[in-house]
Amino acid sequence: MTTVLTPASPLTAADRCDRCGAQAYLRVVLLSGGELLFCAHHGRKFEPELKKIAAEIQDETERLTSAPNTASEEER
Repeated sequence: MTTVLTPASPLTAADRCDRCGAQAYLRVVLLSGGELLFCAHHGRKFEPELKKIAAEIQDETERLTSAPNTASEEER
């Protein structure tokens, strides 16, 4: 059986961690077909077990440390 995954949409501030309700930065698509959302803390905490049951893990935790976009002179 071949599973085709559609590209996941970026996570937004409205996406919340299923464990604690904080902003989600990881989406875990399960082999069984569902999905789970986690904040960075809980994503790291449960990572070893999640890798066993995940078809795909969308990790956007780099957004926590990246510099915000600044407007250029032309945009001001």
